[in-house]
Amino acid sequence: MIKTSTMADGLEDKAKRMNEEAVQDPEVVTSMVDMVIKNSTERRNLGFFSCGTGNPIDDCWRCDPNWRRNRKRLANCAIGFGRNSVGGRDGKYYVVTDSKDDDPVNPKPGTLRYAVIQERPLWIVFKRDMMITLKQELIMNSFKTIDGRGANVHIAYGGCITIQYVTNVIIHGLNIHDCKPTGNAMVRSSPSHYGWRTIADGDGVSIFGSSHIWVDHNSLSNCADGLVDAIMGSTAITISNNYFTHHNEVILLGHSDSYTRDKIMQVTIAYNHFGEGLIQRMPRCRHGYFHVVNNDYTHWEMYAIGGSADPTINSQGNRYLAPVNPFAKEVTKRVEPQEGGWKKWNWRSEGDLLLNGAFFTPSGVGAAASYARASSLGAKSSSLVASLTSGAGALTCRTGSQC
Repeated sequence: MIKTSTMADGLEDKAKRMNEEAVQDPEVVTSMVDMVIKNSTERRNLGFFSCGTGNPIDDCWRCDPNWRRNRKRLANCAIGFGRNSVGGRDGKYYVVTDSKDDDPVNPKPGTLRYAVIQERPLWIVFKRDMMITLKQELIMNSFKTIDGRGANVHIAYGGCITIQYVTNVIIHGLNIHDCKPTGNAMVRSSPSHYGWRTIADGDGVSIFGSSHIWVDHNSLSNCADGLVDAIMGSTAITISNNYFTHHNEVILLGHSDSYTRDKIMQVTIAYNHFGEGLIQRMPRCRHGYFHVVNNDYTHWEMYAIGGSADPTINSQGNRYLAPVNPFAKEVTKRVEPQEGGWKKWNWRSEGDLLLNGAFFTPSGVGAAASYARASSLGAKSSSLVASLTSGAGALTCRTGSQC
């Protein structure tokens, strides 16, 4: 997670205004999401593809053999709360050609860092397979897509991705692993600004005070802190089709129990595979509303889904395979200072497949019908989870054939 830096005052004011304007009434959220669904459906009727896999994201683009020519169609395929993230759809393509020369203050043209700090929208692709080891965290600017399709791209063994006080970012098709703490250094965040950064914890993807973010089809493992963390009033986020492995604290959603601004947080977690070597936090939630739908949980050592500070968790159509350990069969874990207070928290399990002794402890009166609709994503049968998540992680995409 990212500590505050000298970017502070103006950016925090911007984030505060964004958060204060966020819609919190579930009925208003419902009407907005219904409109978005209608608009998205109309877009998909304009010649988009269907591979019949049942995974609505993949069916939208993966069976197109001309995916390279039509890369930007991906931006219209998002689902869930992050479905309006357009990334760099309305900008030009930018090709990363240089994987070695990472200068955090004066990035060179051709590098990934140079691309992501630009003010204009960009759809960023890679000329060839690359291993990118960043000297400091990679600070994103708004309206950017990082699209790793067609190349084997690793961001590893250094700083990783920071999405702070920005909007409309898509991260797709990357291998993100072995991220290290960085900081106490100058880092550029735009062509006109660089500033002192304190210590970054070493998250794979850190989302801080940002909105309309989509993290899709990445393979993430073995970072110093979280694989994906979203905190400090972030919202409108979808985390989908990712393959998570070999990590302790996988996903954190919410800064702290006392940080009530995270009540606006809305996150969809869909079609991910939580695989070998995972221990906990898939995700760990605070305050907000979290739709966990059609994911495959094949490994955990402590628990799968946890939370504190009265989050609403809607678990639908997931497959939970409990570990052999007889003391880790429970899917859920609650952390709360007042004994029994968690019984009022709305946590529900609907249509989940619970295997090898797995059990989910529900609470509250169940998510309100309006919130269930506001999830903007209908769960499919848990019996289909294996096929829905079979392509999780970074894909191998070749020119002239389907991904």
